Amino acid sequence: MVKRIVANIKTEDLSKADLFYHDILGLEALMDHGWIKTFGNHEESKVQISFATQGGNNTEVPNFSIEVDNIDEIYQKFKNSDFEIIYDITNEDWEVRRFFVKDPFGNLVNILSHQ
Repeated sequence: MVKRIVANIKTEDLSKADLFYHDILGLEALMDHGWIKTFGNHEESKVQISFATQGGNNTEVPNFSIEVDNIDEIYQKFKNSDFEIIYDITNEDWEVRRFFVKDPFGNLVNILSHQ
């Protein structure tokens, strides 16, 4: 049985993750060995992995999705930062409010909240 899935993102500068994942998204630094830094929280969630031909409404398929409970606040923090919003905040037909943003490593991240 699969217990969890962890995304590993290659970088030469671990500190680039701090603003995006810690300061804006509010994830805690759970582990830092100098060569790997893991952010997360202590919430329990279901194990999921998705495969897609498109990202919905003919958007690019994001590298991964992050569900938040305060999407408008998070969106405003990203708008006030230097991170590039690729797909503006939208209420989708499938009852999701979301936007896409590029992280400091070039990954397309789907930030979403279920309505």
